[in-house]
Amino acid sequence: MLSKQAFINQSLELNLFFLRIMREHSIFIEAALPPKNKDLISQADAFKNEFTTLLSRAILLSDGVIPFETLDSNEIITKYTMDAEKATQFATGIFIDSNITSMEKSLISGMRNSDTSMLTDNVYMLNHQSIAATNMIIKFKTKLRNDVLSCKVFTTLYPAVLNHVLSEAIIFTELLTRLQSGVGIGTKRDILILENFWDDKLAEHSFTIRGMLDPTEVELFNIANNFGKEFEALRDEASDMDKSAEDLSELTETTLSAATNLRNFKAQSTEGLLTCKIKSIILPLFADHVLRESNHYINLLKSFSNI
Repeated sequence: MLSKQAFINQSLELNLFFLRIMREHSIFIEAALPPKNKDLISQADAFKNEFTTLLSRAILLSDGVIPFETLDSNEIITKYTMDAEKATQFATGIFIDSNITSMEKSLISGMRNSDTSMLTDNVYMLNHQSIAATNMIIKFKTKLRNDVLSCKVFTTLYPAVLNHVLSEAIIFTELLTRLQSGVGIGTKRDILILENFWDDKLAEHSFTIRGMLDPTEVELFNIANNFGKEFEALRDEASDMDKSAEDLSELTETTLSAATNLRNFKAQSTEGLLTCKIKSIILPLFADHVLRESNHYINLLKSFSNI
């Protein structure tokens, strides 16, 4: 059973990370739909606003509470996030509330003097609201994906990307639901499930980046493709649930090295997109988004060594 402090810290970290991810999924979906799909565009924009509201609540609850390691992890925001939001708003015309990013930049770590019981109740309620909102966007993403696959709707997002954003919403609700029941990540099986999941997501990032680069960006294409293959192999290795503790530790170290290399590639790519030095159809916020997901996974891998 989690302590109150562990429940608060893990819940707030998850919300700060995933609520922004859900908000940005909504932006990417909205930007990828043609004008004829006004209803879908409106729904995506409403989800963007809902997750912005929830994220602002998470930020307010986190101020003076969240551990320094979380704030320093670059999984909540990076040095590129504000510029990426502005560039993406300019490119798409979609309003992106960057006040949220300013609030996150101003967050301080530590443990403020407050009623832990009241804070626990407030965090529990935030988790409940986040689960409800994410369940709604899961239904939206599922229907959109099915309509795209049956050629009822056109979007410039790959069907694989729609599956990707759907799976991230599902794991967010699963992790929050566990926390609501007082259960954290604490077993070898938990670690392997998360490594398998994030290896799969990082492989998909790599192949998606590959597919959104201009055909003339041959070197970047090949780098992204190689990362995709590397993480597919790591994903397959993490699917073996019978690994010994020693083998699991070795796999985690290998994966951490690979994830760090991919993170560095994504950071360089984000910078290249923001300075208009890479030819592609990649939104700058998409690049920053997948960079933060790599940072999140790196921090998870580091935490696994303490379990």
